[in-house]
Amino acid sequence: MRRPRTAFVLGGGGVRGAVQIGMLRALLERGIRPDLIVGTSVGSINGALVARNPDLSVIGSLMTAWASPAAAAVYGDGFLSQAGRVVRTRTHLNSPEPLRGLLAGMLGADTRFEDLAVPLRVVAASIERAAEHVFDSGPLVPAILASAAVPGLFPAAKVGDEHFIDGGVVDSIPISPAVDAGARTIYVMQVGRVEQPLTPPRTLVDTARVAFEIARRHRYARDLATLPPRVTVHVLPSGGALEGDDRMMSYRNLATVRDRIDRAYEASSAYLEKER
Repeated sequence: MRRPRTAFVLGGGGVRGAVQIGMLRALLERGIRPDLIVGTSVGSINGALVARNPDLSVIGSLMTAWASPAAAAVYGDGFLSQAGRVVRTRTHLNSPEPLRGLLAGMLGADTRFEDLAVPLRVVAASIERAAEHVFDSGPLVPAILASAAVPGLFPAAKVGDEHFIDGGVVDSIPISPAVDAGARTIYVMQVGRVEQPLTPPRTLVDTARVAFEIARRHRYARDLATLPPRVTVHVLPSGGALEGDDRMMSYRNLATVRDRIDRAYEASSAYLEKER
């Protein structure tokens, strides 16, 4: 791969990843195109669609995918089904098959990284090596399933002889793979969590949330602080959190998708106009 000049970096964050559609629209409308895309978790899903079709028409494909019954089925099991699966498997609440079907429908079941119009890198966490792994070749759908295997929600994904879990565990906003590839201008599509300041916790649930956020954010903060000379990073704004985002079941709430997209589009458009 030739050295990329412009990279799109799409972070993880479940349903909050809908903001990336608004950010992508703002970028593509202004003729900003990627030479490389790097994604983690939901960012790998959105990023793969853009890598397959890197022009403005992809926004319609993303909107259709997010609004589809297949997307609703990814976390769509009821409490009894989830409870039964936990009893049977002892590891996870949801089957990965609805997500596999969604990806196959969007991208093609047999699509490979090499088939994409723009080079794509997908970040996952290897269990056996306790390390970050970056997929950039071979079958696409298994790599994305590995990157999006949220612990507790989905089983670990097996690719080859290794097992993988969600890439957000090791790199929730994967700037460093883009830097390592030689990108000079990087557009970061984070989902809004890093925009919210952390304060000392007051409850047991809050303690778990703060600990999780520190674990998610420390790599991102280090990557920003140690950027090489002549690398420019633009962190696109999400448009702000929505009421209820801190609730336990907010990750299932697809009713917020349209609002997230619109808010991120307006905020990111204003940011890009200011940067011109």
